[in-house]
Amino acid sequence: MADEDEDDDALAAEWEAMAGGDDEGGDDGGEDMAAEWESMLGDDDGDDDGGGDDMAEAMGGGTSARVLNQDEIDSLLGFDDGSGAGDQSGIQAIINSSMVAYERLPMLEVVFDRLVRMMSTSLRNFTSDNVEVSLDNILSLRFGDYLNSIPLPAMLGVFKAEEWDNYGLLTVDSALIYSIVDVLLGGRRGTAAMRIEGRPYTTIERNLVERMIHVVLGDLSAAFDPLSPVTFRFERLETNPRFATIARHANAAIVAKLRIDMEDRGGRLELLIPYATLEPVRELLLQMFMGEKFGRDSIWENHLANELWQTHVNLLAVLDEQIMALGDVLNLEVGNRLVLNTGPTSPVEVRCGDVPLFKGLMGRKGDRIAIQVRDRARINEED
Repeated sequence: MADEDEDDDALAAEWEAMAGGDDEGGDDGGEDMAAEWESMLGDDDGDDDGGGDDMAEAMGGGTSARVLNQDEIDSLLGFDDGSGAGDQSGIQAIINSSMVAYERLPMLEVVFDRLVRMMSTSLRNFTSDNVEVSLDNILSLRFGDYLNSIPLPAMLGVFKAEEWDNYGLLTVDSALIYSIVDVLLGGRRGTAAMRIEGRPYTTIERNLVERMIHVVLGDLSAAFDPLSPVTFRFERLETNPRFATIARHANAAIVAKLRIDMEDRGGRLELLIPYATLEPVRELLLQMFMGEKFGRDSIWENHLANELWQTHVNLLAVLDEQIMALGDVLNLEVGNRLVLNTGPTSPVEVRCGDVPLFKGLMGRKGDRIAIQVRDRARINEED
């Protein structure tokens, strides 16, 4: 019994000592734990550039907020600066997009395809050489972006669509300029045109290129004729893109890039038409091209004409016409007679509906009354 009492007293003393130790060292233990957390956050701070401080402020109830820089904003918007797409931010890329939907005008492809075929013939007659014209591509972009992308030196022909009351641009690159000059002035075939860079174009070169532009504009007018008649009139020739500004830099435009080859010589010709110029014929350009022919279809016209000859129509033989008052017509009764002012030899008019066709004489064939056609009926000019 004495041993059990001693064990109970020792256990009670140990618990008291533990409780007393906790009361006295509680503050020290809390300080030690805070110091341990601070050291851990300090290590994270060294690795993450301030991430530990932000976490400590958040855990401590701080109110300061972290501000994202532009790179982080671009990454959140899905724009990767390392992909080489450009230095502009995501919002700027959306606002300043240089791509414009060109598929809205499907008939424009048909017009440019017709232009290529016509230019191949007209430029062969113009240069007396074997000329091949091909359409590289058709794209849509902002007018300002196109002006900045023109490789200099070049000639820019400004033309006006008379019926649409707006302007377009025709760009001739340096290679095509020297090729046209060389061909028109009798250069040897099979040799590349000699280029002399770093000098302004001479008057002879400008006049020869201007003649070629007149030929191209004539073909362009003919290409639009089945869709909508329009006249493209040449206005001026510029060598500085700043003086060839025909629209605002943010306006959308259609650009058709053509390649002109003359054996071993040739170059590029680019045709720019702003969307504002095409606005008067926008509804026509929105149509889908469903056939192989552009304009009149002679096969269908001949088929329709042949079928019309086989059509059955009703003919009326009019003996006489009288004009009566409506009251007299209403007073007619059974047994009344209408006297016709037509004799046995009087001409009878044959009609189809309200249209007079022939005139003839009335007679008899067998048991039927017949009309012998003598002449064609004349339609009154007043009608």
